[in-house]
Amino acid sequence: MRTSSEGGSNIPEVVILRLPLYVRILTQLREEGIDVVSSRDLGERLNVTPAQIRKDLSYFGRFGKQGRGYNVNYLVGELRRVLGLDRDWNAAVVGVGRLGRAIISYPGFAPEGFKVVAALDSDPSQVGRQMDVVTVRPMDDLGRVIAEQKIDIGIVAVPAAQAQPVINRLVE
Repeated sequence: MRTSSEGGSNIPEVVILRLPLYVRILTQLREEGIDVVSSRDLGERLNVTPAQIRKDLSYFGRFGKQGRGYNVNYLVGELRRVLGLDRDWNAAVVGVGRLGRAIISYPGFAPEGFKVVAALDSDPSQVGRQMDVVTVRPMDDLGRVIAEQKIDIGIVAVPAAQAQPVINRLVE
């Protein structure tokens, strides 16, 4: 799979898949107080060649200076922007069994801009239950919830046999 960059060039899927790894490592470097990192140092941490780092990043702009490296804070911000992590994403969790409850209560999503603002379930015994900051709504309300809460992401946490019908309803 290839995706187009803002400049119109094709970006290999493997490059897109590496971007979150870059963000994670760069965030760690920033937390360690490191302001500038070379492609060599970044590559060592990711087990990728310096040339591959430079090529990957070149799809999204010019970030480093030859012989000086990359400004860690700036690069984190730009890669977060490329990944869409510079904004909030409203999420609805469909299915509030063990997995759904774990997702709803997971504290790591909010700092990354993912806000669980709705939960839905087909089990009448779950409907109306308060889970963290959301009240479980019936599946019949799915379309209304998507519109009211301006849902950007649907998280499917139902058994495999029920997943496809749920996905179909989410994308309608």
